[in-house]
Amino acid sequence: MRQLPPATTVLQVIPDLNSGGAERTTLDVARAIAEAGGTALVVSQGGQLVPELEAGGAEHIVLPVKSKNPVTLWKNASALSDLIGARNVDIIHARSRAPAWSALRAARRTKTPFVTTYHGTYNQTNALKAFYNSVMARGDAVIANSQFIADLIRTRHPLAGNRIRVIPRGSDLKSLDPENVSALRQQALKDSWGIPAGHPIILNMARLTAWKGQKVLIEAMALLRDGGLEEPIAILAGDAQGRDGYLSELKNLIAEHGLQDQVRLVGHCADVPAALALSDLAVVASVEPEAFGRAAVEAQAADVPVIVSNHGAVPETVLAPPEVGEDERTGWRVAPGDTAALAHAIREALNQPDEARKAMTERALAHVRQNFSVETMCARTLDVYAGLLEPHAASG
Repeated sequence: MRQLPPATTVLQVIPDLNSGGAERTTLDVARAIAEAGGTALVVSQGGQLVPELEAGGAEHIVLPVKSKNPVTLWKNASALSDLIGARNVDIIHARSRAPAWSALRAARRTKTPFVTTYHGTYNQTNALKAFYNSVMARGDAVIANSQFIADLIRTRHPLAGNRIRVIPRGSDLKSLDPENVSALRQQALKDSWGIPAGHPIILNMARLTAWKGQKVLIEAMALLRDGGLEEPIAILAGDAQGRDGYLSELKNLIAEHGLQDQVRLVGHCADVPAALALSDLAVVASVEPEAFGRAAVEAQAADVPVIVSNHGAVPETVLAPPEVGEDERTGWRVAPGDTAALAHAIREALNQPDEARKAMTERALAHVRQNFSVETMCARTLDVYAGLLEPHAASG
């Protein structure tokens, strides 16, 4: 694998730095650039992860890159061009569509290698939307965060050709190891959530948006309660990010089912390893395909059994029959939106014998270590950068 040349400057561009997989990946790669002796610059509108980004050795620059306004996109392109010149930027890496259009123009204007990461499935219902999405396939290197996304890019954007590189998202396996999470951290989080002793915890770690399927989990909890299983408590840990209407819908649904004692909306969780260490089960209930599914990977890395919706990149991250044998299972997969199937899987997981649970979580951890470490993701990303900086590197 190639090494990043000394003193390389990489500029990543992302709308904001609040919670999310793309945002977390931005921080991980920025830290790896700094550790490799390079300069890591990140342009965004800001957010709660900025202090952590800066603590990792990167520099944050504020620009209104979340805007889709054409005039703002044009101005951002000029600002990025100026920044590339002023800071001797070697690579510009865009992680979202609106800022990618500005970054593409700046890259072509300054003859700077341009990298994109296709982080999501991106709604595509008409020709205009297809064109808007296509910027993510116009990089000199186009990173797909799963084989599922790579196949989607090839279908939608043949122009990407052989410039696609599959680099799955990586997780910090050391920090997720429950042995590295103190009892004090766990108890502090448990107290803040108001969880009484003796109640199994079902964790749903996802931002509060309809496609993440929080309503499906609430309905499944109602089915379990009606079937006599009242002890588990579901924790919905995620930021509404301004979706106050959806947050109200969730609160109303919980109240309608009388689940106030069994379903908790706890907001953003800053200590994911502690949340997982507390949990008996993790649920990813997405009703639309996950481009990757980091929450499922992190649960497996933390020794927590996981149930996921069976679409998108899930077959890559959570192994289950019929693709593998029962003795190779690393979690459960259920049909998206099927509340009865989810309730059944939750009951089965919570009733799993200790020996079977231990064997499954050990397989899951081995699967994650082999495929989804943050070190592997960062090394492969820096290898893409290095390849573009080689003399005569192919350009898109």
